[in-house]
Amino acid sequence: MARRKIVAGNWKMNMTPTEAVALVNTLKPLVASEETDVVFCVPAIDIIPVVEACKGSNIAVGAENMYFEEKGAYTGEIAPNMLTDAGVKYVIIGHSERREYFAETNETVNKKVLKAFEHGLTPIVCCGETLTQREQGITIDWIRQQIKIAFLDVTAEQAKTAVIAYEPIWAIGTGKTATTEQAEEVCAAIRVCIGEIYDEATAEAIRIQYGGSVNGGNAAELFAQPDIDGGLVGGASLKEEFGKIVNYK
Repeated sequence: MARRKIVAGNWKMNMTPTEAVALVNTLKPLVASEETDVVFCVPAIDIIPVVEACKGSNIAVGAENMYFEEKGAYTGEIAPNMLTDAGVKYVIIGHSERREYFAETNETVNKKVLKAFEHGLTPIVCCGETLTQREQGITIDWIRQQIKIAFLDVTAEQAKTAVIAYEPIWAIGTGKTATTEQAEEVCAAIRVCIGEIYDEATAEAIRIQYGGSVNGGNAAELFAQPDIDGGLVGGASLKEEFGKIVNYK
């Protein structure tokens, strides 16, 4: 069975609640698709108005992060049950910006992944290498380590429903995109790694996105690769161009 494509927008720290609703209303008709799952991952303060604005459309709403505890003295954090109660379906976990600026580790990513599954949220688990790591030839080793720790104690049934987003850090927001061959090589290696952790059926079921300067011009070629099942899109998800990425054919 062919895997269904999934295109998620990562809005990052952009859009006030008012701007967010206006953007949703602009994008709704442009991202309508029966073939591709569409997710808007939005800042926490935008979640409730965006969920409301997306009602009746094909758009699912995701969060950009969450904490691995359900409640407590964690000022400024957001719990998984808060997300589900607000209507959130997906959550980005371990984005390279979270790792770089907010000291997230493979271990905290794993805790968040387990907690997301516990609450019925679909994690979009991010992995990726720096330019130095690529130049030193350790990309695949690095990514395998990220994936193996992220999926520690995750069952095969859970893993089948997860989304992995491969984003070479050197291609995020830089205008540099990994070549189609580079992107496919790493996504294929991730699928092999999932097969080693679990089995071939799990590896075949899991959806792997490419992220890093995905745009209306390169989406079709990237998404045509056998191991690339869509994209995690940054800057272009805030523009009408996002419709072209979703409807890439």
